[in-house]
Amino acid sequence: MDWDNLRIALAVARHGSLSAAARALGTTQPTVSRRLGGFERRIGVKLFERAAGGLSPTPLCAALLDGLDRMDEGALVIERRIAARDTGLQGTISVTSLDWLGDCVVAPIVARFGSLHRLVSVELINDGRVFNLSRHEADIAFRFRSFEQEDLIERKVADIGYGLYAAPAYLERLGPPDFAAGCPGDAVVTLHEGAGRVCQVDWLEALAPKAQVILRANGLHAHLSAVEAGVALAALPRVLGDGRPGLRRLDTPLPAPVQAVRLGVHADLRDTPRIRAFIDFAASELKARAAVLNPA
Repeated sequence: MDWDNLRIALAVARHGSLSAAARALGTTQPTVSRRLGGFERRIGVKLFERAAGGLSPTPLCAALLDGLDRMDEGALVIERRIAARDTGLQGTISVTSLDWLGDCVVAPIVARFGSLHRLVSVELINDGRVFNLSRHEADIAFRFRSFEQEDLIERKVADIGYGLYAAPAYLERLGPPDFAAGCPGDAVVTLHEGAGRVCQVDWLEALAPKAQVILRANGLHAHLSAVEAGVALAALPRVLGDGRPGLRRLDTPLPAPVQAVRLGVHADLRDTPRIRAFIDFAASELKARAAVLNPA
């Protein structure tokens, strides 16, 4: 029986839809639909039924899931151990990061690494999703939160300092924010509520509890655009804000937050030459940029 078909069935069961399974598998929704339909025809039974909001496993499929999980975990262990036996600086590395951090900080590191190691190809995925390193959805991840899986190795590689920014046109129109009064006449942009509690959101709320939130967006490039348009204040990483000629960083009564950047890798892969070389190179590059990432 083709393991790829079983993996597709397992992914659909885990994620509840063809499109979500396709994203997890790195393929397309039509491919998942075609492969799943062909598999069901060959075995002569339906594995999924349509339900509210997606696909639900049939009783037969549900009975198979424990075994499929064990097979999948076994296959992942084999993949990681084969990858870990690579002895040369060649092959592919997949790296994930948040969009702005990947664009502004990680991408230059990847480019410089690639120029030094021509036989290594680095795939940079700038995405807010949390990729499962244990399931080999990526090799290396840069995150602001700790890695929860016990089989992952993490290290702190940088600190990101924040500031409060406004455009000159905004300040000319409204004047400086009245922090003592809670900024009642100001407008702010902040993260979408689904992002959870993060330091810059808490800091902005403490600085400007009476300001009007005119935009919630999960990408900091949207925040940057709103500030440059002169319509709002925003808390931005200084590595993004300080170099923009159309922005001014404001003095604030509360110290600006600092956010740690952590790099994570699966324990089975950390000593693979290309992985180790990239980790060491990234850590060195980030250390060299410490004064830019978190200015005094």
